[in-house]
Amino acid sequence: MRDSSRPGRKIAGKRVFRRYFPLFIILWILVVLYPNPLNIIISIQRAAHLRVDPGAVEVMLDDLPSDPVAVEKAVLARIPYGYDWEVYGMPWYFPTVQEVLEQERGDCKGRALVLASVLEAKGIPYRVNMSPMHIWVEYESKVETPIENPDVMFYQRDPQTGETQFQVPRIKLIEVMDAAWQGFWPVMPIDRRILLVSGLLALIAVRVILFRARKQEQAAVC
Repeated sequence: MRDSSRPGRKIAGKRVFRRYFPLFIILWILVVLYPNPLNIIISIQRAAHLRVDPGAVEVMLDDLPSDPVAVEKAVLARIPYGYDWEVYGMPWYFPTVQEVLEQERGDCKGRALVLASVLEAKGIPYRVNMSPMHIWVEYESKVETPIENPDVMFYQRDPQTGETQFQVPRIKLIEVMDAAWQGFWPVMPIDRRILLVSGLLALIAVRVILFRARKQEQAAVC
């Protein structure tokens, strides 16, 4: 017996695809970048509530000096820079201090967490600063750089007082976009690049085919 409802379901499916095509694009991108969607949720929560962990860095304390400048140099030497794609297999991930120490690599987020944890364990005052393209730890005698200075900062948190500060950063949009691009595409694994691009091309191809088919149907009716 022929299923008379099948053509109707097929037409409804086409309409859903056409109407929600941008959503399908977004979902595909998210699936490729974050096979486990919980990672992006966890990262957002951790970024909103920065948690240093002095206990996790206790094993490092005996080998580190008390001068904050020397501490930062030692932490940066111990935790070489690595993009999130290279360390965690995704474009943006906010790790815990323990995860950074286990991986022994990390980008500015991970290195800042470890440095803040060491300074807190040693009782050295500090503040955590964020810009649209960077996160760093500020302390007394900290030397300013083009990417670590009050002008580019949009968020600051003082863990001792709990005070937070927001401001409009003075930073060029092109610089933010360039930094985001460098941490996203050039270091993305080749297999993920192929998967991302091929999936997007397939979705676009289906959309074009459906668009042409609809135009032909409309022309036939006229």
